Amino acid sequence: MSFTILYRSKKFRFIYSLSRRQLVAASVFVLGLVFIAGRSTHTVSDAQARIDFTQSGLIQQREEVEILKQNTEQQLTGMMLKLGELQSRIHRLDALGEKLANEADLDASEFNMSSLPAIGGPSSENVELEIASSDDVLQQIDLMLSSLDDKTQQLEALESILLQHGVSDDSYISGRPIRSGWLSSHYGIRKDPFSGLPAMHKGLDFAGKQGTEVVATGAGIITWAGERYGYGNLVEIEHGDGFVTRYGHNKSLHVKIGDVVTKGQKIAAMGSTGRSTGAHVHYEVLRHGKQVDPLKYVYREGRR
Repeated sequence: MSFTILYRSKKFRFIYSLSRRQLVAASVFVLGLVFIAGRSTHTVSDAQARIDFTQSGLIQQREEVEILKQNTEQQLTGMMLKLGELQSRIHRLDALGEKLANEADLDASEFNMSSLPAIGGPSSENVELEIASSDDVLQQIDLMLSSLDDKTQQLEALESILLQHGVSDDSYISGRPIRSGWLSSHYGIRKDPFSGLPAMHKGLDFAGKQGTEVVATGAGIITWAGERYGYGNLVEIEHGDGFVTRYGHNKSLHVKIGDVVTKGQKIAAMGSTGRSTGAHVHYEVLRHGKQVDPLKYVYREGRR
């Protein structure tokens, strides 16, 4: 058996004959080329798919790393803000302690509020105060908390000394925080004047005319005199034995942090600053850091 290829034109004639063996060999050769070409195409396509998948995974990992970086930066920013708050608190305590020590005519070396007490101990490395990582920030926070604990102890000692100097006789809390006016809202659950929803009211409201005198209900030390969120212009008095009184929404203040006030002394003028709907004073009594109903202190008799 043979295979003949014949091509004829007017000027050219071509005849080529293939034996059976040559035909089989040619067929095998052609099929081999087709197989190799098909296999090569499949291999390139499969490799491209793997590359695309790997690239997609790398892109996803990069996005996850970016999210982690953003979250870490946000956490560090929050920690830095906390550091700023602590530093501000330390400065206020320093100013208050120095003022109280001067007013009590105490030895400045015994109540040096601007420096930490002497401490010591071995260390394998120096502490860097520059903020370069979350560990550094946490270390600074620990140092500031230690400083705050020390300053708090010094202030408690100062408070004890000042109370022994005669303030304690007049620190008994009683009476109203105003010269004239009326009780307009009680302590407890009430309808919020802004949202209209039930809300806890942790004090008493005494309404009156704009500028009415606001007075201290007991002697003590001014620990806050300025604006505070929700309270407007606020005065806070530390009376000792865990008692604190607050007077909010004032138009103006007549005391500053560190002042020692007596019972009945004018500390502010009634106003409507902060979260307020009209002229009044928001009066709170705190015992060991928790608000209690001031009504029993308003109507109890003064110490004799």
